[in-house]
Amino acid sequence: MEKYTERVHSVSGEMKIRDYLRRRLGLSVSLIACVKYDNVKLNGEYVHMRALVKDGDVIEITLPDEESENIEPMNVPIDVIYEDDYIIAVNKPKNMPVHPSRGNHLPTLANAVRHYVGKPFVFRAVNRLDRDTSGIVLIAKDRLSGAKLYQSMKERKFKKTYFAHVEGVPTPDHGIINAPIARETEGGIKRVVREDGKECITEYELIETYEDGTSLIKLTPHTGRTHQIRVHMAHVGHPLVNDFLYGKRTDETYSLHCASLSFPHPFTGKTVILETK
Repeated sequence: MEKYTERVHSVSGEMKIRDYLRRRLGLSVSLIACVKYDNVKLNGEYVHMRALVKDGDVIEITLPDEESENIEPMNVPIDVIYEDDYIIAVNKPKNMPVHPSRGNHLPTLANAVRHYVGKPFVFRAVNRLDRDTSGIVLIAKDRLSGAKLYQSMKERKFKKTYFAHVEGVPTPDHGIINAPIARETEGGIKRVVREDGKECITEYELIETYEDGTSLIKLTPHTGRTHQIRVHMAHVGHPLVNDFLYGKRTDETYSLHCASLSFPHPFTGKTVILETK
């Protein structure tokens, strides 16, 4: 059983405990359904989800045990850059999928983290990177931490920066790409810029140019769409070098690295800043 205690704060007047759990703690509807019967106490007494809370009240939540995923532990070296009781952050290398999938036989980050943790648990990657993208992956150790982090991400409280090797030299050397992205075909992997797509904003900054006509750029995605950086840079005429899907197909892989990540800690609320090279 996982048990958590929360002191109610920043409530004007009173609020239903269900709404507090949903809006302030980030619990999903399904997670609230798991705890609504005899798993939530208010000031020491079991309560229904319609109970009212106010500042200073103490909520105790007991989450039922969950079955761990059947992820095989693999002794693959990983670069753990941060860890506490609630989260793990890993600097994922290129050519490593985050999670096992059908048809993939490569060791994944999930396999490596399962070995590192040393016991069965549910692997919750809060942010996911493509196989060939390197950099910071944040993993929640439990359901409540995951729920809070997913809520913070939804509210755009996560800040990420990437570095990418691209074709050509972007002009101007700093700018914002605001172009909606959609799937090229229903169920397909490839994305395209299209008017009926979802809002998508990427900020870029030129860092260095090279003699072969390529350049290094720093990118800050202000939204979190699949393949966002790769699609946007191809859209403005500067696809990632060796990007098999949005640029020129070669025997090499593209270079895209998640270099920094900042977010509110799921329990302290303090900003955690993670950086890699």
